[in-house]
Amino acid sequence: MLRTILTIIFIIDCIAIAIVVLMQKGRDQGLGALAGSSDTYWDKNKSHSLEGRMLMITRILVGVFFVLALVLSLTIF
Repeated sequence: MLRTILTIIFIIDCIAIAIVVLMQKGRDQGLGALAGSSDTYWDKNKSHSLEGRMLMITRILVGVFFVLALVLSLTIF
């Protein structure tokens, strides 16, 4: 029973990761990233923007993904 619930949560987490990653803006700096970029106000305060929140949500979902994958891979259940 617990394994079934964890598997359902795992599947929902996988779908949520795919959706959140697809909603994020691409990083198409190209070769300009090699030379470095100037520090602007938006670069320094990304954590307060939508992009920063999406990055934090992605990190949390991936953490849950790895924990659930580890728990589900154990054959204790």
